[in-house]
Amino acid sequence: MAETMNLQVNKNLEHLKKKKLFLFDIDGTIALSEDVIEGTFPLLSYIREIGGRAVYITNNSSKSTKDYVEKFRRMGIDAGAKDFVTAGSYTLSYLKEHHKKDLIFAMGTSSYVEELKKNGLSITEEYDGNVDVVLTAFDTELNYAKVENACRLLMERGKERLWLATNGDLRCPVDFGMIPDCGSICNMISAATDRAPRYLGKPSPGLVEYSMEMTGFSRGETLVVGDRIYTDIACGENAGVETCLVFTGEAKAEDVPKAESRIDFCFETVKELYKELTKA
Repeated sequence: MAETMNLQVNKNLEHLKKKKLFLFDIDGTIALSEDVIEGTFPLLSYIREIGGRAVYITNNSSKSTKDYVEKFRRMGIDAGAKDFVTAGSYTLSYLKEHHKKDLIFAMGTSSYVEELKKNGLSITEEYDGNVDVVLTAFDTELNYAKVENACRLLMERGKERLWLATNGDLRCPVDFGMIPDCGSICNMISAATDRAPRYLGKPSPGLVEYSMEMTGFSRGETLVVGDRIYTDIACGENAGVETCLVFTGEAKAEDVPKAESRIDFCFETVKELYKELTKA
């Protein structure tokens, strides 16, 4: 099935040789939990050899940038803080620019909430009638009290109180399958409040645009590689860059014909992408 999809989608394989900036999703693309997916190491070596750059753009906001650096070290991947552009860090930048003086009720892991506080934002994890913004992140430490407080805050002032969320992913790939992601948490709250958040991470183009600005590579030199059509691939399309879908996470080959976003290339794993890039 996958080979048939490659013939139908991969129409401009020579374009791959022009790519220098590779924007990788993490979960389901190059790793499952802390198990590195086969082909990742040689692909990263290839990118270094051609003078390119690998940047990791992930919607997983349960970890701080420091957490990701440490996680990659454990996985044997050499990466520094500047190699990560996460929905969490992008949301942080957005809040500092637009809501520096606002009181923010944050639903997130202790690691992520601490990062928000260290950057000078006014954060509370408890109910406070003075809250201006409700922020929902991928919270792997979620409890019912957080959900209840978010619902109360969103309902008592209606749409006057802003609701932001780091990302709309419904599921997060792990080594045993899937767990609910930020989008699922938001859907639970939406079902109770008849409200919908504004998502700041993928598929919005901000993570891609920021990565290109940071590294100096052009749209033609950039490739987004991910395992989700509705976030990773849509994000690349929205930013005007080519995309590559892999089938080691959420998306499957049978999802390609009905995809609403443009998929430029697709492979079973990053190993097949590496093989295509290194063909003589």
